[in-house]
Amino acid sequence: MPRAVVPYGSWRSPITAALLVGESVGLGAIAVAGEGLFWAESRPAEAGRTAIVQRAPDGTVADVLPAPWSARSRVHEYGGGAWVVERDTVYFVEDREQTIHACLVGTSPRRLTEPSARRYADLVVDARRGRLIAVCEEHHDAGVEPTNTLVAVPLDGSARVETLVAGHDFYAAPRPSPDGARLAWLAWRHPHMPWDESELWLGELTADGRVSGARRVAGGRGESVFQPEWSPDGALHFVADRTGWWNLYRLCGERAEPLCPMPAEFGLPQWSFGTTTYGFASATSIVCTYAERGEWRLARLATDSGRLEPLGVPFVAFSGLRVTPRKAYFVAGSAAAPAALVELDLETRAQRAVRGSSSLAVDPADVSVAQSIEFPSAAGRSAFAFYYPPANGAYAGPEHDLPPLRVRSHGGPTAATDGSLKLPIQYWTSRGFAVLDVNYGGSTGYGREYRERLRGAWGVVDVEDCVAGARFVCERGLADPARATISGGSAGGYTTLCALVFHDFFRAGASHYGIGDLTALAADTHKFESRYTDSLVAPYPEGAEVYRARSPLFHADRLSCPVIFFQGLEDRVVPPGQAEAMVAALRKKRLPVAYVAFPGEQHGFRRAESIRRALEAELYFFSRVLGFALAEPIEPVPIENL
Repeated sequence: MPRAVVPYGSWRSPITAALLVGESVGLGAIAVAGEGLFWAESRPAEAGRTAIVQRAPDGTVADVLPAPWSARSRVHEYGGGAWVVERDTVYFVEDREQTIHACLVGTSPRRLTEPSARRYADLVVDARRGRLIAVCEEHHDAGVEPTNTLVAVPLDGSARVETLVAGHDFYAAPRPSPDGARLAWLAWRHPHMPWDESELWLGELTADGRVSGARRVAGGRGESVFQPEWSPDGALHFVADRTGWWNLYRLCGERAEPLCPMPAEFGLPQWSFGTTTYGFASATSIVCTYAERGEWRLARLATDSGRLEPLGVPFVAFSGLRVTPRKAYFVAGSAAAPAALVELDLETRAQRAVRGSSSLAVDPADVSVAQSIEFPSAAGRSAFAFYYPPANGAYAGPEHDLPPLRVRSHGGPTAATDGSLKLPIQYWTSRGFAVLDVNYGGSTGYGREYRERLRGAWGVVDVEDCVAGARFVCERGLADPARATISGGSAGGYTTLCALVFHDFFRAGASHYGIGDLTALAADTHKFESRYTDSLVAPYPEGAEVYRARSPLFHADRLSCPVIFFQGLEDRVVPPGQAEAMVAALRKKRLPVAYVAFPGEQHGFRRAESIRRALEAELYFFSRVLGFALAEPIEPVPIENL
């Protein structure tokens, strides 16, 4: 059947916001205990709660935590490492109180810590001593920075919490050795972020469980360390970027031995706890994920020979990797199918999806497949992105017309995007938009030098790369420069606002909990990121003038296009005052502006109604300011000055 010719942006799509959030879950951490498989599901349809799910040895699947229980840590505000499994018991951080509970499968949870100003993350079981070891973040009175430590929590319900390690500003990844005699962990200090400079420490565990003889064995001096793990035979492994690339190492005495040196990234920026990129199938066999030029692969590494064997799976994005002698489990996405929890047999290479992130069936004709591109940017640099053309099996755009463009700037800013199928992107492409998902300078997956392009240049390099990418696709006739838009969340929201204020290429923008005032961010954000801008912008307050020069709020007089803002009213990372000040500036200029606030939401939206409203409101806003008709009715957004 011939496709109907309909203006771009006005195509009717089967990927509605209601279906997208109603039939989707976020797949998170994975654990294997005996013959049982466990994983986390973030469920927008259940007010964003995180459930822990078990597939029992007989194949039955059921929630371990019934509603309204939710396993979520708020350490560093981003959390992670909120639960761990030992045999048939799940130990987890309860979202509301941030207390640790134990839940024997099939019974009600029981509390192990009392409600207090303490939060916990990165839980690990010290079975030899009948306790958990965890990161603890203790909050104090207003104006006093939280204290971070490593603590022990007994499993007997006595609620005693004992400090094991203290003195650094931050801790992560406590890992007892298989024999329970040693403890490894990561630590770092202000003003560093863990991907800038962090340290691997090793100590002895005494008979009574204390840590003695602690010493640094890797990291520091401009080196980042990631994911310490013990092999089954008791050798400490880790990822470090001492060569400029996050590669795998094994500790041999006091010397770190590289296992497979190559210009590839086997690590990730530790925004949340519990992130994994490798695991052990045996003492000499590692299953790992790694990125080359921003594209991720799965492979098996023989540690005795250094031979890296790609496993040939059809996926381009991986997370949550867990490995057993016979199986590997991970959340993976391909270019043509949404992410799923995958089980891979390491001997036969057979693979099957255990749980999909979405039950929404999308016709392949309606799927836009990512095209990886490299493009020239400012100052002779090149940058990277994924381009998605409009795609809908029922429609075509008018001859000689070009689609509107939506540039996406990811958060972090050290995060990265990939070429896996993402339904929120398909929401746009199936309606006739072209989408450019940019891995600007500063993104992970291209080595430390690329990641450090933002050092002292945040709000400059990232913005130049987004603008250059948009120009690149428009000059090649892939999108309409007169209808180019930009959208981003958090740090991507800051990049979006800078692009709109300091450049005149884009015709409209959408900021999702983005930063308008860097000085306010430096003065009013949480501990984890409180010194982040020292490296991204300049030390504060010495560099106050640079902060002001890079803050869109102080240059709002240069804005000349419509903007819509989305904001969670309980956001501690980027407080609501940031968005509200920018909205006031646009009102003053009498530019079209909309503000959509979400009570109860924090940094990033977790509830189905919030995610749906944000998607539809952005589309509605762009339809009004760019002048195209919508194919289906959407609840209007009040737009001032239109």
